[in-house]
Amino acid sequence: MATQEYYTPSLRIDPPPVTPLKYSNRVRVKTLLEKRESVVAQRVVVGGWVKSAKEVEKSSPPPPPLTDDAVDDTRKNKDVSCVEILQSRIPLIRNILEVFGGSGYSQKKKREPSVPPKVVPPKPSTAYLLLSDGSCVGSLQVVVDSSVAAPSRLLATGTCILVEGQLQRPSSEGKHAIELKAEKILHIGTVDYDKYPLSKKRIPLEMLRDFAQFRPRTTTVATVMRIRSALSFAVHSFFHKHEFIGVQIPTITATDCEGFSNMFQVTTLNQKAEKQNLNTIYESDGVNLEVIKAAAKEKSNLVEQLKRSESNREALAAAVQDLRKTNELASQLEAREKKKLGTYLKDNKADSSKDFFHSQTYLTISGRLHLESYACALGNVYSFGPRFQADKTDSSKLAAEMWMVEVEMAFSQLKDSMNCANDLFKYLCKWVLENCSEDMNFVSERINKDCINRLQQIVSGSPETMSYNEAIDVLRKAEDKKFDTNFESGVVLTSEHLSYLADNIYKKPIMIYNYPKEAKPFYVRQNDDGTVDAFDLIVPKVGTIISGSQNEERLNLISSRINELGLPREKYEWYLDLRQNGTVKHSGFSLRFDLMVLFATGLLNVRDVIPFPRSYGMVNN
Repeated sequence: MATQEYYTPSLRIDPPPVTPLKYSNRVRVKTLLEKRESVVAQRVVVGGWVKSAKEVEKSSPPPPPLTDDAVDDTRKNKDVSCVEILQSRIPLIRNILEVFGGSGYSQKKKREPSVPPKVVPPKPSTAYLLLSDGSCVGSLQVVVDSSVAAPSRLLATGTCILVEGQLQRPSSEGKHAIELKAEKILHIGTVDYDKYPLSKKRIPLEMLRDFAQFRPRTTTVATVMRIRSALSFAVHSFFHKHEFIGVQIPTITATDCEGFSNMFQVTTLNQKAEKQNLNTIYESDGVNLEVIKAAAKEKSNLVEQLKRSESNREALAAAVQDLRKTNELASQLEAREKKKLGTYLKDNKADSSKDFFHSQTYLTISGRLHLESYACALGNVYSFGPRFQADKTDSSKLAAEMWMVEVEMAFSQLKDSMNCANDLFKYLCKWVLENCSEDMNFVSERINKDCINRLQQIVSGSPETMSYNEAIDVLRKAEDKKFDTNFESGVVLTSEHLSYLADNIYKKPIMIYNYPKEAKPFYVRQNDDGTVDAFDLIVPKVGTIISGSQNEERLNLISSRINELGLPREKYEWYLDLRQNGTVKHSGFSLRFDLMVLFATGLLNVRDVIPFPRSYGMVNN
């Protein structure tokens, strides 16, 4: 008996639908670009901002074919007179008849009702939009027919849209693997093209700092922020992996953790004096500064309008002159008011007992002293947050508010802290390479071509380690560089010295330890030779990225150091208590997180890697 064979047709398995975000019911552009071919023909909702756009007119449709009904209509009208045919078909003959044909034609024409001019509908077109939602470097091409939405509302750079449609392969070959054919536009957020700063191409990073609210929409800043986010996650991942406990230290403190810092003071007394006495101080002038400032703002807007219109140069010149005088008046009044307020506060010294806090308080510059309290109870702890420094130096590596990763470890010494700091630094470099490949490729192409290679060298290598005295010897012997410094024992190494060692001599990270005590904070453990157990990790192009130390656990030595520097002992009594009650050897370090982002991205100014940078004289929002 023959065996019967059965053939089953192969079944086509469709890919699973793309899962939208849980809290916004849209799909990220990154998800679609990663899946590419596998998501073709799926319906999705995508939201984002237009990076660039173009409109393409459709070719005119061919005239409709002649139907039987149209032929019948032609036959029905076959009794039309020859004169009417000539009038309708030949404009020249119609004009001749109007002139020479008598009043019959003219009277007939006058009786006809006037016909309004026809409104010419816009030609059908297609808008091609490059849409970015910040999830990746790439953009999704969105195709919108003019029947779905008017292209004029979509084409401006920065326009926000939420669009629903079907994914398809592009009609023409190009760099886009897929595109979205729009079927519905669910939201349109238009922009004022004349005022929107990103309407212009290639805006320098230093100019973008004046528009902190818009600059993350640029590809460069968005890429840097994604790398920053990845590094932030990596910080917590490292410490979780090594069983550290996270501790949030206070932002407001009564203690100068460094002992010699420029700190921001926290007080409400000046604010109260202003509120209570400004009217008394300024009423005699008969001029209100706020009114002058408001007038200057209105005149500034007028100048901008006249510049855009370019219609009246004389009016523009007059407006500019008026604005200049108003600004000068405002500056004079502001200077006079500050002087009067300062005199008032000097003559009426504030009683600190009436302040919100009954002693002088500051924004913290470091949290390591506070972390010691928890290290002496929990073992290994870390903190990650903003630190503040009121330094007026216009340095590309410094801002008034910077984020720090700070670590404190009980039962550990200087070598342990140095090893932990180096492991963390290498871990962060490796994390960026493994988890931010697309963003790093963009950085390598547009910002710094050596950034990926530099990170790879960190991961595979080790820093050059030397003592402070060894570093001094190297600098003293340098023949290709002359320093305005007499390298004697105790001299403070400047950023110029450190950069020369890392960039020119060793061309890789260096770790310097055992500094003279004059160069480091009061709490660092003292050695018998006059040095202290402190270290710095210096990296090329950036400078000091990590500073750490073993802290002094001996009560008599740290007490004498506080007295030697003339620090107010009452401010540190709580800190000294740790040396009298269950003291332990401990060490730690601080990693300047913003400089870590700067190093990873290859940018030159730390203000370009901080979401909302604050520096001397600059707070825009």
